[in-house]
Amino acid sequence: MPSPYGRVGLINMSNKQKKLLWRIITAAALLILLGLGKNLLPLAEPVRTAVLFALYLIPYYIVGNDILAKAWRGIRNGRVLDESFLMAIATVGAFAIALLEQSGEFAEAVAVMLFFQTGELFESYAVGKSRKNISQLMDIRPDYANVEADGILTQVDPEEVEVGTIITVRPGEKVPIDGVVLEGQSSLNTSALTGESMPREIGAGDSVISGCINLTGVLKIRTTAAFGESTVSKILELVENASSRKSKSEDFISKFARVYTPAVCGSALALAVLPPIAQLLLGYSGPVLALVTDWLYRALTFLVISCPCALVISIPLSFFAGIGGASNQGVLVKGSNYLETLSQTTCVVFDKTGTLTKGVFEVTEIHNVADTPETLLEYAAYVESASSHPIARSILKACGKPLEPGRVTDIQEKSGHGITAKVDGVDVAAGNEKLMKSLGITPEAVTAVGTVVHMAVNGVYAGYIVVSDTVKDTAKQAVAALKKAGVKKTVMLTGDASPVAKAVAKELGIDEYYSELLPGDKVAKVEEILTAKGEKEKLAFVGDGINDAPVLARADIGIAMGAMGSDAAIEAADVVLMDDNPLKIAKAIKISRKCLRIVKQNIWLAIGIKVICLILGAVGLGNMWLAILADVGVMILAVLNAIRALFVKDL
Repeated sequence: MPSPYGRVGLINMSNKQKKLLWRIITAAALLILLGLGKNLLPLAEPVRTAVLFALYLIPYYIVGNDILAKAWRGIRNGRVLDESFLMAIATVGAFAIALLEQSGEFAEAVAVMLFFQTGELFESYAVGKSRKNISQLMDIRPDYANVEADGILTQVDPEEVEVGTIITVRPGEKVPIDGVVLEGQSSLNTSALTGESMPREIGAGDSVISGCINLTGVLKIRTTAAFGESTVSKILELVENASSRKSKSEDFISKFARVYTPAVCGSALALAVLPPIAQLLLGYSGPVLALVTDWLYRALTFLVISCPCALVISIPLSFFAGIGGASNQGVLVKGSNYLETLSQTTCVVFDKTGTLTKGVFEVTEIHNVADTPETLLEYAAYVESASSHPIARSILKACGKPLEPGRVTDIQEKSGHGITAKVDGVDVAAGNEKLMKSLGITPEAVTAVGTVVHMAVNGVYAGYIVVSDTVKDTAKQAVAALKKAGVKKTVMLTGDASPVAKAVAKELGIDEYYSELLPGDKVAKVEEILTAKGEKEKLAFVGDGINDAPVLARADIGIAMGAMGSDAAIEAADVVLMDDNPLKIAKAIKISRKCLRIVKQNIWLAIGIKVICLILGAVGLGNMWLAILADVGVMILAVLNAIRALFVKDL
């Protein structure tokens, strides 16, 4: 059966892993040879035991010299209670018991170290594979940018390219910096960023983001950001910093290990000393050496069983693999703490524009009272000319005329209301009903579905313009997927009028909607919903605009939509979706829940088996082979389970 990682072999291992593998193979071969030949030694005791001890030390040192060195360094640095120390004490103790008893049974000590190192090799390889899954994302970092000078293309470091520079991207090359296409047409492979395999067609005037691979035509691009501020840099920063934000589960395991390890070491010491003393005091009449070595053997077995490496390794690995699997699907999670919080999400609150809708507005109706529609639209275009809002851009596009900046003065924007200005000295106001009423003007009642921009000229109502947005193709499916994933409530917040909000909410199957909200109102509404929900239930807010940043920061988990979303929104968010597909929200929640299920499985697996084996070892029903099973075997099972978090494509 092929490996899920592709070809498995020496070629996929690091030099350190290769060296450890050969040490394991060499030690195992020597151990087998000694096991076959030890009974052929024609020597009397105690010489036979001494010779066997010296021979068994050879494979033991070959496979375990680095563990002994780590244990010694830990003792010198005051960090005694770790797995290297436990393995060193257990194996050296096993050698000591075999010497005291003159049994010649040194194989157990070598086997414990051999299997422990086998587990270490397996764990190192598994972690390397999951790390490689994330490091593949690092391949989006461009090595160079092509800048033309005197008709010759020169490759320069992307960090040296200034904003506004024209760069050339040839087929097969990465787009090094965010920009706008000036010349050329091509297809871009965005799979490293979004997880989507379908190429994106682009041409002159289209925006492109760094990290994409140019597939076909030659592109000339004017850069719109410095390399440090471009999409690829932000993504790499998010991924590199993700491991520094630990989840509650990881913090628990770290604290647990700090208490657990000293506790089991103390228990092992007590097991080695107290029972034989008690038996002697109660009149034990057998050989004292046999009594002492029996309890010492139990204590050493207890130590090997108790090694917490299955927990300490598999829990962080589960989160690391979960973050890696999510990143391959175009979902960037800023830390395992956010992955854990995301798994508890029961309420998802959406911003409307750009999140559930395309954010591409078109003028669908012009109703005038006094002037021609063209004049009304022209007035609106001048008033909105300084705004970057999608509504303003749609009005400018509908106007279709080149504007003369000198004709408009005294532009004043009233947040959540609209804009007032002077056009050729004439007072013009464009905005919602609130703006009209604040100016003492009574607007007409409008039944059209869309954003209504009411117009007033010289203090007299002049008519309105209806601008409509369209719902994203996957928005309805995304809401249904969230409910199927166990999200109890979906809410939509918007600054649009109530009829527009109601129509969109009904079309998509949103449970609740709140309309005509200012940015501050959205924060207040999220606060209200947070207060009403259960303590263990988490609220996720999904948005993309700069005005969403405060709400993204306030929610239990903030999700920013799209690589081209606002910098402020991406900075404030805990999860970033690398495209504008709302279906990724449900996938992100499913990924997080799968990861947390794996974490809980590993905790119960490791603790449950260890407790059983510790009891068996303490009462003398377990030996070193059981200890190896409880330590290395459980660790391998836990690591195998942890790397399942990488595979999330079909969720």
